[in-house]
Amino acid sequence: MTKIRTNKGRRVMRHARVRRKIVGTPDRPRLSVYRSLNHVYAQVIDDSQGTTLASASSLESAVKTQQNGRSKTDVAGLVGSLISERAKEKGVGTVVFDRGGYKYHGRVKALADAARKGGLVF
Repeated sequence: MTKIRTNKGRRVMRHARVRRKIVGTPDRPRLSVYRSLNHVYAQVIDDSQGTTLASASSLESAVKTQQNGRSKTDVAGLVGSLISERAKEKGVGTVVFDRGGYKYHGRVKALADAARKGGLVF
């Protein structure tokens, strides 16, 4: 068995391990987080249908106008509040959190806390 030696490869393995346990249903879809070097993305996904119910990212104009001089962690909080608003519009109140293989720390935690503050339950 060969070892996966890159950081991305190890993150993908952790994400696969998390995804074996976490499944988004119509009653409780999955809030998936992806974090790149400069941006953060969030999606609310119903895995049984294979559809994305709501999405938000730091590339959108609603977030870009507010991110002047803010840290990446603060911008992730803006994305978390935006995803909670959009999920509530679609009638989603409870989600299961998929951290995407990342540590629950920094930008991932800021996004989750802002989504909770916005009204999502997980």
